[in-house]
Amino acid sequence: MKTLYLDCGMGAAGDMLTAALLELHPDPADFLRRLNAALPEEITVSAAPDEKCGLRGTHVSVLIEGDEEGEAEHHHHHHTDISEIRARIAALDVPEQVRADVSAVYDSIAEAESAVHGKPVENIHLHEVGSWDALSDVLAVCWLLYELKPDRILASPIHVGSGKVKCAHGLLPVPALATERLLRGIPMYSGDIRGELCTPTGAALLRHFVQSFGPMPVLRVEKSGFGTGKKDYEAANGLRALWGESGQDGDRVLELVCNLDDMSGEEIGFAMERLFDAGALDVYTTPIGMKKSRPGVMLTCMCRAEQRDEMLRLLFRHTTTLGVREYACARYTLQRSMREEETEYGPVRVKRAEGWGTVREKAEFEDLARIAREQGISLREARELMNHE
Repeated sequence: MKTLYLDCGMGAAGDMLTAALLELHPDPADFLRRLNAALPEEITVSAAPDEKCGLRGTHVSVLIEGDEEGEAEHHHHHHTDISEIRARIAALDVPEQVRADVSAVYDSIAEAESAVHGKPVENIHLHEVGSWDALSDVLAVCWLLYELKPDRILASPIHVGSGKVKCAHGLLPVPALATERLLRGIPMYSGDIRGELCTPTGAALLRHFVQSFGPMPVLRVEKSGFGTGKKDYEAANGLRALWGESGQDGDRVLELVCNLDDMSGEEIGFAMERLFDAGALDVYTTPIGMKKSRPGVMLTCMCRAEQRDEMLRLLFRHTTTLGVREYACARYTLQRSMREEETEYGPVRVKRAEGWGTVREKAEFEDLARIAREQGISLREARELMNHE
């Protein structure tokens, strides 16, 4: 299985991810040519050899009207709302899957900013992440991964840095609030290095693409890439991408299980909602028979090892159980993504799952249900309409 492992020991940012993946690409020069052709003519993305603490790598720069990122903020760090960004994305001449991934990454950033500022998504103004610099990085990463086509993408826990970072809203603690929101449920840590090591853009890209976070698995490395950041620290400021063949050992997950015979369906449903909201991978019930011939329910919560304590807290708080059983197991998954297609019945989101020699696609249920209601047809007929599009 072709595996991409991202070492985020110095955090993650869009330019670092771009540079590391670019070193893995079979033809970096041609990729940059096509990337620049897809962007407005005043935007230029370039790559050059770089060195951090004696380690050779690549640094990617984005020039806007001749100014490098951060040097002429009046050119590109203005207030940008999500509708303007969506219009920019829609105008890009790139593969449909790449456009869908870029849109999904920005939707997650907008949702995080919305939660942080307590405003509807459509009223959120993106500052640094709304610039052409950030959009160029997101596009590059999505396009590179589309062409590299790893079977699975894994990453280390993320070093976020420490101290404070200056942004459009003033001085904020590290990790920035939007970054922390995007990394919820993902293992992260701080350290002695002062500075913002993981940006909102980097966090959103990792959240969208990475299937599991943890130590590097057994990996027969074929090649690697090292993308450097702009700043210099006492440690080499860069992100390493390792590409190779890994065994099909699956991800390690936990199943937390308890038996219930004195809760109503509404109470169990509420407990399940709280577990999902906290990031559970799956929550489901199984009818069982219990002592004294009482019918009961076995509640199972599937989660990652780093989520165990939070899930246990929620299980004990929202159910009547006095004990929870834990099972460790391997989980084998297909790589999932989503794109949006325009149809004569309106936009329809399409889920795609691939890997292990298999590719499957299906339209999102909510979109099919909307079409069925609007057209006065059955769900099956709505699905058939989409199959004929």
